Amino acid sequence: MLVGINGTPTECSPRPGQCLRTLLRDHAHFEVKKGCDAGDCGACSVLVDGEPVHSCIFPAFRAVDRQVTTVAGLGTPEDLHPVQRRFVEAGGFQCGFCTAGMVVTASTLDDETDLPRDDLAQKLKGNLCRCTGYRSIADAVHGVVNTEKVTDGPSSGRSLSAPAATRIVTGTEDYTLDITPAGLLHASVLGSPHPHARVVSIDTSVAEALPGVRLVLTSADSPDRLFSTARHEQRTDDPDDTRVIDTVMRFKGQRVAVVVGETLADAEAGCRALVVEYEVLPAVFDPAAASLPGAPLVHADKGQESRIADPSRNLVAELHGGTGDVDAAVADADAVVTGRFTTQRIQHVHLETHGTIGWMDDSGRLTLRTSTQVPFLVRNEICEIFGLRPDRVRVFTARVGGGFGGKQELLTEDIVALAVLRTGSPVQFEFTRGDEFTVSPCRHPFQVDVTVAGTADGVLTALAVDVVTDAGAYGNHSPGVMFHGCGESVAVYRCANKRVDAKSVYTNNIPSGAFRGYGLGQVIFAVESAIDDLARDLDIDPFEFRRRNVVVPGDPLVAAHVEGDDLMFGSYGLDQCLDLAERALREGNGVGAPPGWKVGEGMAIAMIATIPPRGHFAEVTVSLGREGTYEIGIGTAEFGNGTTTVHTQIAATELATSPDRIVVRQSDTDSATYDTGAFGSAGTVVAGKALLAAVLLLSERIRGVAASAFGVAPEACILGPEGVHCEDRFMSLPDVLADAGGTLTASGDSGGVPRSLAFNVHAFRVAVEESTGTVRILQSIQSADAGTVMNPQQCRGQVEGGVAQGIGSALYEEIQTDGAGTVVTDSIRSYHVPQFADIPPTEVYFADTYDQLGPFGAKSMSESPYNPVAPALANAIKDAIGSRLHALPLSSDRVWRSLDG
Repeated sequence: MLVGINGTPTECSPRPGQCLRTLLRDHAHFEVKKGCDAGDCGACSVLVDGEPVHSCIFPAFRAVDRQVTTVAGLGTPEDLHPVQRRFVEAGGFQCGFCTAGMVVTASTLDDETDLPRDDLAQKLKGNLCRCTGYRSIADAVHGVVNTEKVTDGPSSGRSLSAPAATRIVTGTEDYTLDITPAGLLHASVLGSPHPHARVVSIDTSVAEALPGVRLVLTSADSPDRLFSTARHEQRTDDPDDTRVIDTVMRFKGQRVAVVVGETLADAEAGCRALVVEYEVLPAVFDPAAASLPGAPLVHADKGQESRIADPSRNLVAELHGGTGDVDAAVADADAVVTGRFTTQRIQHVHLETHGTIGWMDDSGRLTLRTSTQVPFLVRNEICEIFGLRPDRVRVFTARVGGGFGGKQELLTEDIVALAVLRTGSPVQFEFTRGDEFTVSPCRHPFQVDVTVAGTADGVLTALAVDVVTDAGAYGNHSPGVMFHGCGESVAVYRCANKRVDAKSVYTNNIPSGAFRGYGLGQVIFAVESAIDDLARDLDIDPFEFRRRNVVVPGDPLVAAHVEGDDLMFGSYGLDQCLDLAERALREGNGVGAPPGWKVGEGMAIAMIATIPPRGHFAEVTVSLGREGTYEIGIGTAEFGNGTTTVHTQIAATELATSPDRIVVRQSDTDSATYDTGAFGSAGTVVAGKALLAAVLLLSERIRGVAASAFGVAPEACILGPEGVHCEDRFMSLPDVLADAGGTLTASGDSGGVPRSLAFNVHAFRVAVEESTGTVRILQSIQSADAGTVMNPQQCRGQVEGGVAQGIGSALYEEIQTDGAGTVVTDSIRSYHVPQFADIPPTEVYFADTYDQLGPFGAKSMSESPYNPVAPALANAIKDAIGSRLHALPLSSDRVWRSLDG
């Protein structure tokens, strides 16, 4: 049977029930991505006889004798289709995993440059983007140019296009699973049907006898080593409470056994053939109940070596501290606000699911190609678990299709490592979209009791929070999320009397983990809602109340305790951010409200440290190549954070060359010295700082070679794109390299610099329909203190993407369970990831600051835009309808019930 694929007749034999997506990937068309396999996200979109379809639900046999066009069939990196070119010029992507499908759909639009936004939203409703917030995608369709080609002058501070842009828009940029090694085997996991149970026995005989089944792994095959799936510089930051395969199941879906087969279907059939006997154990799902005497214990078998605060109370970690006398301040206050606020479970929904391919290389070294934000930390933990030396393990990434903290975990790599070590063959393990909702760690649900008090003249005199977080079945990230969530959210205010009490509790729910903001979003929702009510009770404008009470340089930073000396004001732009957001809100450049709808305004602030605490390091190398190019070896992963672009700009600027002469080798334990990882917004301020040190040293060495050759002082030599000018003489870069003996390399490290602070202010104008509780955003504004903005288009995109994710968290998104450990929102369709039509344009304004700690004065701006969105929206709704909502999401039914009293 023939299928025309990108104009080439291709002999195909569709399997019964096979979809077009897998048929295309069977023929190495890896540009067709898997985001959901349910027709919900559009990452797999292709044209069939010129009509866009979701290939994951299009039966493969229906493509026979028809013409199928993927994004690679529209154009090549050397000969772009007009729509592909517009996506490059607009910067219409971040991680790029959705882009192939988005471009395919956009290529079918008529008169696209004149298409109204509402019509465009309708046309693109089948294509989701989790990263961009959709504005840059609309710009791409409309032909708006946001990027520039940099051929001379410094690259920093300019909207340079991503180095991989043409490959992304043509589908030729590789992601994790875009290869098929010869002899590749596939792993499938049997998940527990019970939220708490002990595995009594597993009969593997029938499964092992099935055709195509190569290996069955159970707890008997698991290394006797406890670890945490969470990854940090200090591995002791997280409790060691996890095994590769355990005998006790602590949440529904936990690994019971793994089957490795010649095909995924073989592996899945093997899982279905396993016979397991369970002893069902008592379970607990409410974190408040879990910490009471007599509650079922989730990790009663763990000792002190696991670093759990108190397994006998299901207590993962706790925090207690403060300053002054909160109770006395409350008693003396002119106004007091108290309230309990709750936040929900949220999924990251990075469109590339977790996945790993592993093999043994020619030297017998375990090699893992994986979708991770932290390749070096994954390597180190694989070595810990399996007792391997670091030089016997290589971990690397291709481009990663989104992360948001969800890929700061070790979730697939250990299974693949175990299977490869046992079989000696290449093995692939990939999460389904359902796995992402039911097995992958989610954002921690928080319960936050807040008390704030103030005087009639607008002075905040008391601020107290009491926090309970649901860690779920395992403690990965829970101590850090709890500590961080109770940090800058409270420290941002100058207040003589503060108190923080917090605990993170084990339950038999799905595990919680790292998520954008790392706990700050949850606590900021509570604190900023209460602060807003206090300001209104005191009849003080919310912007003005913040101005009077936020910390300024010279103030101590105090939450549960005085922050250490490593956290400081490298620059300060919160005052500018307040002014910028208020001015934009007063100008009212949004859309009008429908007749009869209630209108309100609201705002909120956020502060975040620019580097994670307890150590975050990078070591970078830069080499001069034979053709006058430069090669960077850097450990940071690219997953839409834009660090590759910024690193290119840093190097090109300091080496006085054009960006096209910079080659970045990244996120590979073979090509870089070390990098803690791409989390905590550290790609620019940590890895970028290390890179700047390396290129400054290399520039000095290049000039030194020329100076020595010409017998002049190094300061008399100036590095240019082609070589070194020393007074009236010139040495080309190839000649410099020859004079240096054929090798010229420099290295730099981040130096363990102190941590600075970044700020964000968000403001909304909303309309609320009283009869339905529907909320419509009329105006969305964010002002940000990012220090020196290294790439305006890209940084704007980071803000817009964070705002879009914040709007989703605030209005729509929630992982719902049945109260007994079963996740019922197990697909994108039931979960409501925001579509184009759900996200309004956001006005983005940057404060004018220069941070003394960051490279070129830059600060981080990946996580922080998310944090103030939900409280700003809640405050705007309160202003519109007069009643306060205390729980997220602020769904229309909750708004309606609030209106109804």
